[in-house]
Amino acid sequence: MRTFYPELEPYETGMLEVGDGQTIYWEASGNPDGKPAVYLHGGPGGGSSPQQRRVFDPAKYRIILFDQRGCGKSTPHASAADADLSTNTTWHLVADIERLREHLGIDRWQVCGGSWGSSLGLAYAETHPERVTEIILRGIFTLRPVELDWFYEGGAAAIYPDLWEGFLAPVPVEERGKLIEAYGRLLHDPDRYVRERAGVAWSTWESSTITLLQQPATIARFTEPDFAVAFARIENHYFRNLGWFEPGQLIRDAGRLSEIPGVIVQGRYDMCTPAFTAWELHKNWPEADFRMIPDAGHSFEEPGNLDAIIEATDRFAD
Repeated sequence: MRTFYPELEPYETGMLEVGDGQTIYWEASGNPDGKPAVYLHGGPGGGSSPQQRRVFDPAKYRIILFDQRGCGKSTPHASAADADLSTNTTWHLVADIERLREHLGIDRWQVCGGSWGSSLGLAYAETHPERVTEIILRGIFTLRPVELDWFYEGGAAAIYPDLWEGFLAPVPVEERGKLIEAYGRLLHDPDRYVRERAGVAWSTWESSTITLLQQPATIARFTEPDFAVAFARIENHYFRNLGWFEPGQLIRDAGRLSEIPGVIVQGRYDMCTPAFTAWELHKNWPEADFRMIPDAGHSFEEPGNLDAIIEATDRFAD
């Protein structure tokens, strides 16, 4: 069973202007002469974290992390009262990844990500397959209505009825038929109390259900008010727009990845991004290795998920 590589600090960091008044934070760690790999964080709006560096062998990889628009150390931050998300879309992020690759002088790199990071990884790799050496994806999510309805409109309430009451609490009873839309209004309410209450409820629901057993430290990080509002606003913005994808686009176009070595990792008991999406991707991208982890939920830190991800990065390191 593989575990995280030791903690490490970046040897280089920077802020890259990507247009539209947006500046993204990026960092590089590991071996400056190693195999380039970019880790795409989840959410959208989750931001990068030091743990994400540690799924790569630092002696062999040049490890690139960055904070997507509006979150983490990138500016402007989506928690601001007047935050404008009109230039924060999947296709802006795909373009940002290319700008970062060019800025760092990287010709091709490995793409690794989970949850929303799997969505963005698929979108990027299907758009720029010639720039990708391998793909490692976990907790597959493609923003189709059936996936969003499961987690944000009541499906998962069958498993977590107690936690679901907290998610419903900020929403007026008459608006509970379309919760994603209702939250879109609440998260941009001019009253800071209303915004923060909605952001914390949204983020509590997600952080309480992404692991088989709740992790208090994870919940505490997700529910810090500025983080929670930015996270919930960006997610809600993407979900209301179905990621700006055509229906079924990411799975439909998976054939573009047939020449790229890939690994799909999916927790059997993932309540956030249920296994049916990973299975459909597997059927449309049979060339990739498919790993169904029998005793894991959604988080990449679940032992089985982590083991499969590090096994893949180790295998592709050379």
